[in-house]
Amino acid sequence: EFFRELLENAERSLNDMFVRTYGMLYMQNSEVFQDLFTELKRYYTGGNVNLEEMLNDFWARLLERMFQLINPQYHFTEDYLECVSKYTDQLKPFGDVPRKLKVQVTRAFIAARTFVQGLTVGREVANRDDYRCIRALMKMLYCPYCRGLPTVKPCNNYCLNVMKGCLANQADLDTEWNLFIGKKSLNISERKCYINGKLLISCS
Repeated sequence: EFFRELLENAERSLNDMFVRTYGMLYMQNSEVFQDLFTELKRYYTGGNVNLEEMLNDFWARLLERMFQLINPQYHFTEDYLECVSKYTDQLKPFGDVPRKLKVQVTRAFIAARTFVQGLTVGREVANRDDYRCIRALMKMLYCPYCRGLPTVKPCNNYCLNVMKGCLANQADLDTEWNLFIGKKSLNISERKCYINGKLLISCS
């Protein structure tokens, strides 16, 4: 949720800045940027999105729109505009920005999605309860209430036996779980990926 919120803040900030700077020109073509963020969000949530192709398509579409805006006195056919976009790499109308942004976005989003997917798997493993364990816990905690003795607490030995039974399987996971947590921590410290309000993504 934190990364998704950062992404939404970046989209909002970029939109506000472009509206102030370019006004109606941007607003009439804002769907190019909206589609970019939609695809980024779809990738982050596990969608089948090729980041490199998606970013190439974004720059090609942006070039087509800008080419038309810069030359309003001409009417360009779809074939002509497609031809222009095919030579984006050779013409480099945006300088080295597309290449740098592609590297940064790809690294940041791959790291973020991998990290979140790892946390999801970890949560599923941690929440995988045994039916007998749940039954024993229910019996230990709520039987006194059923008998009208809500203040009576389970005896120490009974409590220990139930918890040992419930945690027996989890104890077997101790080594692997610690490795999992260690790798997640290392992932955070090595990547240090963040995204600020101007969509400047950095991974150190």
